[in-house]
Amino acid sequence: MEKVKCECGHVNPFGTYLCESCGKPLIEEDTPVANMRYEGVARRSQTYNRTIVDKIWNFFSSVKVGIWIIVLLLIASAIGTIFPQEMYIPPGERPTLFYEQEYGTLGKLYYQLGFHNLYSSWWYMLLIAALGISLVICSLDRVVPLYRALKTQKVTRHKAFLERQRLFGISEDTIDADKEIKIAEKMLKEKKYTIRKEKGNILAEKGRFSRWGPYVNHIGLIIFLIGAMLRFFPEMYLDEHIWVREGEEVVIKGTNGEYFLRNDQFIVELYDTDDERFRQAFERTGQQVVKTYQTSATLLRRTNTGAVGVGTELEEVKQYDIRVNDPLTFDSFALYQVDYKLNELAEFTFTLDAVNDTTTEDLSDVVFTVNLYDPEYVYEFDNGYRIEIMEYFPNFYIDNNNQPDTRNMIPDNPRIIFEVFTPDMDPDSDSGELSLIGVQVNEPLIGENDYRIRMIDVDMKHVTALTVRKDRTIPIISIGGVIFMIGLIQGSYWHHRRIWIQNRDGKIWIAGHANKNWHALKRDIDFVASKAAIPIPKDQLDEEQNSEGEEGGNNSDSTKQ
Repeated sequence: MEKVKCECGHVNPFGTYLCESCGKPLIEEDTPVANMRYEGVARRSQTYNRTIVDKIWNFFSSVKVGIWIIVLLLIASAIGTIFPQEMYIPPGERPTLFYEQEYGTLGKLYYQLGFHNLYSSWWYMLLIAALGISLVICSLDRVVPLYRALKTQKVTRHKAFLERQRLFGISEDTIDADKEIKIAEKMLKEKKYTIRKEKGNILAEKGRFSRWGPYVNHIGLIIFLIGAMLRFFPEMYLDEHIWVREGEEVVIKGTNGEYFLRNDQFIVELYDTDDERFRQAFERTGQQVVKTYQTSATLLRRTNTGAVGVGTELEEVKQYDIRVNDPLTFDSFALYQVDYKLNELAEFTFTLDAVNDTTTEDLSDVVFTVNLYDPEYVYEFDNGYRIEIMEYFPNFYIDNNNQPDTRNMIPDNPRIIFEVFTPDMDPDSDSGELSLIGVQVNEPLIGENDYRIRMIDVDMKHVTALTVRKDRTIPIISIGGVIFMIGLIQGSYWHHRRIWIQNRDGKIWIAGHANKNWHALKRDIDFVASKAAIPIPKDQLDEEQNSEGEEGGNNSDSTKQ
C-alpha cells in the first residue's frame, strides 16, 4: 500500500481522502460536501486488514464493539446486584449454604454460576480490560491522523477543497480583494480567531483544542478503569470485616499480622423512653432506639518479627473511641464502626450429677467451662472422671439429609455432644455415656444415662463489628474522573471553527467549517460581512436537502396526477 503524493508535493498515507496539506480531493465522490469528520485522513482501521494484528486493531477500533462491551458490562454489573456478594453476607456464614437457605433455588444457582464473586471473576475483569483496550485503540486510530492533518494544513487550500465545504461562497464582482481581506482579518481578530496568512490569503481558526475533548475523555476513562482494576490487588484496596468481642484481641486483616486491636469496652446509648420528643417513635417501632454506639479500642503493634501466635509481643500504639463515621486511622488503614451484637453466648459452665443416686461419690469438683469460640475437647478431673466433646455445633441445625450440622461458627444456637467416662472405664476401649447439651436442651443419646451434665452458668459478651478499609486507588480514580470532566467540558462547551478567505483573480473565495454549532460560525461570518465586502457563503447541505425536498414534492404531484 504505497503512499499517495499530491500535486502540492505533500506525501499522504494510503487511503487519504483529502490531502493533509492543500485539501485537494484524492478520491472522487459524488457528494457535494466533503466528509470532514477526521479531515479526510486515512485511519489505520480503514486501510489495513491483512495480518492478525490488523484484524485485532480493526475489531477494537469499532465504536459498535465498544458500545457492546459497555452493554455487556452493564448487564453483568446488574446481575451482581441481584443477591449480595459473598463479602457482604453475614460473617461466619457458609456461602454454600447461605444462598440456598436465604434465596432458594435461584440463590443456589447464583452461587453455582459464581455470581457471588462476580466483580472479581476472571471474565468480568476481562470485560473491563477489553473496554480499556477498546478506548485506547479507538483513540489512537482517530487522534493520531487528526492531529497530523491539523498540524500540516496550509493556509492556501485547493479550490476543490473550498468548493466542497458546507459553507462556501464567491464574490460576484471583481473588487479590491486584498483590502477587504485585511478588513476581514481585523474583524476576525476581534472575535478571538487565530489568524494565519499566506500569499494574501488567510485562515482564521478558533477552538481547535475542543477537537481533543473526546480523547481527553478516553484518557480519563482509561485512568479510571486502571484505578478500578487496581482495587483487586490487596496492597491497593482492602475492605474486610472483623468481629471483636469485649476483652479480646484480634489481628487486623490486611496488616500481615503487624497490627492488633483490643476491644476494651463496647458501649450502646439508647434514647430515653420517657422523653416526650421520642414517644411517638417508640410507640411506632415498639422498641428502644439506639442513639449511638462506640468501641473503646486499643491499637496494638507487634514488636518482634516472629510468627503470630504464642509469644507475640505487642505494644500499645494508641487508644481510640471508634464511632460511626469517626474511624480509627493508622498508616493507610481506617477502622469503621458498622455493626454490633449484644449478649452473644461466650461460655457455658457445667457440673456433673449422678442420676437416681447411682453413686455416693462426691461430684462437686467435676465443674468445667466450655469456651464456645474455641472449646477444649477433653476435660480430666482429679477423681478420675473424664468428659470429652465428641461433636460441637456452634449454630446447630438439621440439614437436608436429616443430619446435624452448623450454619456457621458463631455460637447463636450451640449444641454439644458430650461423652462421660467414669473412673472404672478405659477411654481407649470403652464407650462412655452420650448426651446432647444446649440452651434448654439436655438429652441422653443412647438409652438412659447414669450421669447427667447440668449447665450451671452462662457467660455472654458484647461483640463489635468493624470494617477494615484501605484504599490507595482513590487518587487514581479521582484523577481519572477530573480528566474525564475536563474532556467533557472541553468537547461540549467549545467547538472548532475555521474560515478560509482567499483572493483568486480579484474575487474573494470564502469557505467555513465547524465540527458542530454551525449557527455560531454563520453569525461570525455575518459579523465580518457587515464591515468587509466579502460574500455571504451558502449552506450547501441545506440547499441539497431543499433540492431533494422539491424533487420529492414534484414526484408526489406527478403521482397524484
